[in-house]
Amino acid sequence: MNITAGNWQTAITERFGIRYPIFAFAHSADVIVEVVKAGGFGVFGGTRNTPDEIRSVLQDIRSRVGDRPFGIDLVIPKGMPAHNNRETIEAEIPDGHRMFVDHIYQKYNVPAPVRSGMRTRFVRSEESAAAQVRVVLESDVNLLALGVGSPPDVVALAKERGKTVLALVGQPKHARRAIEAGADILVAQGSDAGGHTGSIGTFSLVPQVVDIASGRPVLAAGGVVSGRHIAAALALGADGVWTGTRWLLTRENHTDPVITRKLIDAESSDTLITRSESGKTFRQIRSAWSDEWHAPGAPEPLKMPYHDILVGDLLGAINDHHVEPLMHSGAGQGIGMIRAESTVAEVMATLAHETEDAYARLCGSK
Repeated sequence: MNITAGNWQTAITERFGIRYPIFAFAHSADVIVEVVKAGGFGVFGGTRNTPDEIRSVLQDIRSRVGDRPFGIDLVIPKGMPAHNNRETIEAEIPDGHRMFVDHIYQKYNVPAPVRSGMRTRFVRSEESAAAQVRVVLESDVNLLALGVGSPPDVVALAKERGKTVLALVGQPKHARRAIEAGADILVAQGSDAGGHTGSIGTFSLVPQVVDIASGRPVLAAGGVVSGRHIAAALALGADGVWTGTRWLLTRENHTDPVITRKLIDAESSDTLITRSESGKTFRQIRSAWSDEWHAPGAPEPLKMPYHDILVGDLLGAINDHHVEPLMHSGAGQGIGMIRAESTVAEVMATLAHETEDAYARLCGSK
C-alpha cells in the first residue's frame, strides 16, 4: 500500500484502475457519475427500483461515465416470501399494527397517500429479487454489491457474467458465509453506519474481517466521512472505504430541503438504530417517526417484508406531503461532522487531501 499526493496504490485501485479506493453508495445516479469522474467508485442503490428502472439507470450511468467501472447494490435477505403478492402479506398483518399506523395518520394529520410508497411498490420477495438480478446480469455494470445476504447462486451467476461480487458484512460469521458463497470483496460495515446495520463497532469489526478475508480486499464502512477515517481504515488493514452518509449532503443527491436541514443540524447522538423503517435494524436520524415507534405501548415492528407493507404507503405520504415532524433519513453517526452542502467533486477533493495529510503524519513525514 502506498499513499502519496495524487498517487494512491492499494489492492482496490489496482483491481479497478481507479484513482482512489473510495466507494460511494447513493440512490442518485448523479452522485454515482460524479464520484466516478472524480476517481472513485460509485455504487447505485437499486434495491427499491423495478427491473425496468434498474435497466434505465444503469444505461444512463454508463452513457455518462464511459468505460470507467461502477456498481449496483441489491438487498437479498433470506426468508422472504416466494411471490410478489401484496394482498397475501396484507392479510397477515395484525389489526393492532394497523390501528397504530392509523393513529400516526391521525395524530400528525397526514393526508392519504396519492401513490404507493417506496416500500410498497412491490413486495421484497424471491420473485422480485430474481427479476432485479436478471436485469443486472444482462447489463454491463462492473460490480454487484449485496447489501444484505449473499445467496451462492446469485454470486455464481454474477461471476459467470464477469462481474465482481462485493458483500457487506456486519459480523465475522457473515464474512465467513460471504467467502463461502464466493464473494470477491468484503465490506466490513460497523454499527456506526447509516441504513441497515448491525451491532459491532467499526474499529472492532474491520480487523476481524481483514483477518478472515485471507488476502481478499476489504473495505471499511461505518462512520467514514473524512480523510482521517480513511487513513484509519487503511491502518486497520482495509484496502479502501465504503461511504454512504457523506453523499447525502451533496447537491447531486437532490436531498429534500427539509431533510437537508435536519441532516445539517444533526449530531452523532441524534442517530439511532430502529426496526421501524423496514423491520430490520436501520440507523437513521431521530424524528417523531422513531419516537412514536419507541414510545411505551407501541407495537413491536413486524419482520421484513411485513413491516414494509404496513408502513410503506404512510412513509410515502409523509414525504409527498412534507409532514415535517415525521420526515427523516437514514444516516450514520458520521453525520455529526458534516455541516454544509457541497458538490461531489468538492467532497472527493477534500477526502483525498485529508487522507494524504493524515497518512503522511502516520508515516512520520509530517
